[in-house]
Amino acid sequence: MAGWLWIPITLFAVVMQTVRTAGQKHLTGHLDPMAVTLVRFLFGLPFAALYLGFIVSWSGRGLPPFNPTFFAFVVLGGVAQIVATVLLVYLFSLRNFAVGTTYARTEAFLTAFIGVLLFGEWVSFQGWLGIVVSVAGVVALTIARSHIDGSSLLGRLWNPAAAIGLGSGLGFALASLSIRKASLSFGIDDFLLTAAITLLIMVILQTFIMIVYVAVRTPAQLPIITRQWRVCLFVGVTSALGSIGWFTAMTLERASYVKALGQVEFVFALLISTLFFRERTTGLELIGMILVGGGVVALLLAA
Repeated sequence: MAGWLWIPITLFAVVMQTVRTAGQKHLTGHLDPMAVTLVRFLFGLPFAALYLGFIVSWSGRGLPPFNPTFFAFVVLGGVAQIVATVLLVYLFSLRNFAVGTTYARTEAFLTAFIGVLLFGEWVSFQGWLGIVVSVAGVVALTIARSHIDGSSLLGRLWNPAAAIGLGSGLGFALASLSIRKASLSFGIDDFLLTAAITLLIMVILQTFIMIVYVAVRTPAQLPIITRQWRVCLFVGVTSALGSIGWFTAMTLERASYVKALGQVEFVFALLISTLFFRERTTGLELIGMILVGGGVVALLLAA
């Protein structure tokens, strides 16, 4: 049963991430990007703790002993995710941000490549095919939505925005791979428990880092967070639910497969804008959707 559970769990995480992003966009009108990032961790922390408490109570087993490998990968993953988020936010302040965000969409490919190279995560030929095709589809969708051409991507390969975009994708890839390694380091057959432990410890670390940063650099943001507590609570709940999905799915299946399936978020967003907001779909967007869909099907058959 656990062999296919990662699929609906990943799709649940995608939905929660999409909803959380909508809440974060609302907060950007009141808070700076770093404070918005803090909200995600700070208000999600209590729910991550409650979730672990529920899993421990439900399973009837205590916490497994911690190990150095777990803490090493939690620190690597937590810091990598923060750096990747900061780079992605910084991209939007650059003139060529569209080029950079397109490169950031290669995250699933980078996860597979680094996973094979450094983390020992083997990917089959059909798995590679699904990942590459789906990433190509996401890049096509991004190009279509950003109104840039392919020559801009190739001609600006060493553009600062492109480098920052790749850096962001690399950071998210390292975070995903580290989450899986940290959760599996316990060596026990309880994916719900190990994923919940990994989530809570990582969010504690990230909350500490971000609250120190905001308190030192932009302390005026803290009272604003208090005044916006309702939206912040919404972001925290959806962030925790989404993270529960991502961490659990990555404990069950290779991080590269989970991230590749997660790319259906871009197709969902396009379908919503087309069906509900009556926006016209271009030929390139249609090609992108077909590539993402085909890549995901190939990936699921390979899993």
